[in-house]
Amino acid sequence: MHNAILTRAAMPDLNSDLGFPTASTSRQRTVACGGDNLARLRTDKSFREVERAVNGLFCVLEFYNITRRNWHGFRNIADETHGDRAKESIRAKCMQYLERAEKLKAYLKKSKKKPVKAGEDNSKSEDKKSDSGDSDTDSDPEKKKLQSKLEGAIIIEKPDVKWSDVAGLDGAKEALKEAVILPIRFPHLFTGKRIPWKGILLFGPPGTGKSYLAKAVATEANNSTFFSVSSSDLVSKWLGESEKLVKNLFELARQHKPSIIFIDEIDSLCSSRSDNESESARRIKTEFLVQMQGVGSDNDGILVLGATNIPWVLDSAIRRRFEKRIYIPLPEEQARAVMFKLHLGNTSHCLTEEDFKKLAASTEGYSGADISIIVRDSLMQPVRQVQTATHFKRVRGPSPKDPTVIVDDLLTPCSPGDPAAIEMSWMEVDGDKLYEPPVTMKDMLKSLATTRPTVNEEDMAKLEKFKEDFGQEG
Repeated sequence: MHNAILTRAAMPDLNSDLGFPTASTSRQRTVACGGDNLARLRTDKSFREVERAVNGLFCVLEFYNITRRNWHGFRNIADETHGDRAKESIRAKCMQYLERAEKLKAYLKKSKKKPVKAGEDNSKSEDKKSDSGDSDTDSDPEKKKLQSKLEGAIIIEKPDVKWSDVAGLDGAKEALKEAVILPIRFPHLFTGKRIPWKGILLFGPPGTGKSYLAKAVATEANNSTFFSVSSSDLVSKWLGESEKLVKNLFELARQHKPSIIFIDEIDSLCSSRSDNESESARRIKTEFLVQMQGVGSDNDGILVLGATNIPWVLDSAIRRRFEKRIYIPLPEEQARAVMFKLHLGNTSHCLTEEDFKKLAASTEGYSGADISIIVRDSLMQPVRQVQTATHFKRVRGPSPKDPTVIVDDLLTPCSPGDPAAIEMSWMEVDGDKLYEPPVTMKDMLKSLATTRPTVNEEDMAKLEKFKEDFGQEG
């Protein structure tokens, strides 16, 4: 062991001539001596000499560490080699490497002060500028990474929901047209003091069509970029990253304007500030406030569209940023009748206009989502009828494969007393021979009897109070 240590310590020239010994040691040396500067020096003529000095310096440091770990061993080595000659040799090498290190330090300090070529600095600074006045994302890897996360919130494929698909809510649709459609189509109308709305809050009981309205906006605003975000897109476990995501969301919207930022369940991000909340939650709210209407924030061409079921928990400053606060109430009787028709679509049924009016009158207090569940359940009634049927009969109708072709060998469920009844189960019916039974009023009433409204009176009272204090009818 002593011989190995002595060989390594007494011949530092050999060690320094070997270059960087390992990947980890090389990385440590590069960091210690300024990695960026060394990268620039690799093309310099004197780099070999600098590299040799660095290697020598680290060999001295390594020798020092070995000495500390093996002190007693070195004392024995010193006694065995009679000390003086070995000490002088090591001392001379140490001084040589320290001189090289000083030269390296002076060289690196001098290289930092090298003047930039004329025009190079200006061109770089111009490249870094963006439309919003911020630095370009290509020059900031962290910013580019954050914005790449948010690009998934951009709705590329527009949902096929039109204004006509939304039953009722005329006030809400008009406000959204004023804020989104008209400024894009007739920009000359919105000049001077006439500016479009920049913040609209949709609030109301759950299941009344707030998110459905947002889908209609995304479909109708053909030339706008639609961002659909939630708390999971903007909240990060890393300290300080959440507010950076909020900032980059608005910067991305400015780059793609005209744009719409839809935040569903905004109460989860912007509830009232309190002493018990975390510091990260407070910073997210502060960043929202700054980006929505802060000093230096250019939000022309950007609409922030929020939706919530509990608007009374929103922070007062956030609430003020939403210039229009539109109440989305439970559907009225006429709207409920239209909803039954829309949800049935082109499904085969035998309901009349009078039946739809009766269903609308029987669903007071039901939301649009409740009516959707009623219709979906009624659409399953013919399927259940097929499963429980013990007799089928032959009928004439359109072929399941090609509705334009009329065939007369289809089978449909019937009662055992029917003259044309054939005793068989649904397992014996060929897949392309089954005739779909139409949805009847009886099916609707059966589904209605098993479905209860999901909105309670207590929540409705709070929403009505908020509408009277801060909102308007939608």
